[in-house]
Amino acid sequence: MSDQPEPKFLVNADSDPVAIRVEGKASFKNCTCVREFLNGMIAREKTRFVMDFEACSGMDSTFLGVLAGTAITLRKMEPRGTLVISRLNERNRELVQNLGLTRLLIVDDGAACKTSSGAALQNEPQMGEIAAARMVLSAHENLIEADGENEAKFKDVISFLQQQVSQQ
Repeated sequence: MSDQPEPKFLVNADSDPVAIRVEGKASFKNCTCVREFLNGMIAREKTRFVMDFEACSGMDSTFLGVLAGTAITLRKMEPRGTLVISRLNERNRELVQNLGLTRLLIVDDGAACKTSSGAALQNEPQMGEIAAARMVLSAHENLIEADGENEAKFKDVISFLQQQVSQQ
């Protein structure tokens, strides 16, 4: 049995900025609810978000691609929206920097960011294989849009996922 806590996303949709606390590992397995929540908040004309990563043990490229897609959407809004990510551990900060996301996101030390409570998001129990492939593909395309240098890093993943989606 793993010592890792069950991943959890706590949200406060009524705060300004909208607050999200990431607990545990954020990955392709559990980021659908975050993507849907962020898209829903943007549809409700929320444009300011802060994410607290103090309790986040790690994240993968799909989760980071979801954040990149949100940041791209927010940058295109008038007035421009913001996505602040705060209290990253050293490894998570390195991932964000290596993928060029510091061009899109505001990285903050989060001294004033405390999002310790809120409603927990629920992920879909089982996403279909094609739906999951589309979500992962979209996230990685967001990373390439965020920084063209990511194309070389993810070209094999994108090629594989495009084939998987086209075989539907």
